[in-house]
Amino acid sequence: MEHLRSFLKQYKEAVLIAILLIFYTVGTVGISLPDYRDFFLSLSFFNLLLSITIVLAARKQKFQRFVMFLFLCFLVGIVVEIIGTKTGLLFGSYSYGANLGPKIYGVPIVIGFNWGILVVGSASFLSRLKNISLLWKVVLSALLMTLFDVIMEPVAIASDFWSWNGPIPLYNYICWFAVSLPLHYIYFRSGLVETNKVFEALFLIMSLFFILLILI
Repeated sequence: MEHLRSFLKQYKEAVLIAILLIFYTVGTVGISLPDYRDFFLSLSFFNLLLSITIVLAARKQKFQRFVMFLFLCFLVGIVVEIIGTKTGLLFGSYSYGANLGPKIYGVPIVIGFNWGILVVGSASFLSRLKNISLLWKVVLSALLMTLFDVIMEPVAIASDFWSWNGPIPLYNYICWFAVSLPLHYIYFRSGLVETNKVFEALFLIMSLFFILLILI
C-alpha cells in the first residue's frame, strides 16, 4: 500500500490525465456507435462529475480558495443559464435536453461545473505566457473559452444536451465571452491561477472529444 501511495504521488498528474483519456476515449467510441449512442449520452452527467473531481484532485496550492472560486463559477454559470433559458436575455432562445442529468430550474447542475472547468483550463494555458499583461491574459483566456463553445455547439445540439429555437445566434458567443471575461479576471487578479498540466489536458481532451464527434 505504501508503494502504491508513493507511486500515485510521484505520477499523480500522469495518472489523472490517463483516467481522463480513458473515460473520454470510451465515451467518444460509445457515442459514435449507433447501438450504444443513447446509453453513453446518458452517462454525460457522470463524465462531467468525474472531470470536476479530477480538477479538484489535480490542484496544487490554495485549495480552499480554489474551491470557493469554482463555487463562484458554478453559481454564475447556473444563474446566467437560468436567465438565458427562462428569458432569452442571455445567449438567446434555447432549452436543455435530457442527457445532462438533474436540473435546477431547467438548467443541468453539471453545467455550473462545466463553467469552472473551462475557466481554469483556458486560464492555465494563458498563464504560461510571461510577456503579456494581465489584461491580455484575461481577454485571450475568455476568447479561448468562447472558441471552445464554437466547437462544442454542433455536437451538443445533436446529442440533445440543448437545442436552439432556430440557428445558433452570434449573440450566444458574445454572451459566452462577456460572462467568462469577469470570471477570468477574478481568477487571475486573485492570484489563484495555476499553470496545471491536468487542467490543460482536460481542456484539450474535451475539445478533441467534440471535434472527433463532429468528424465521425
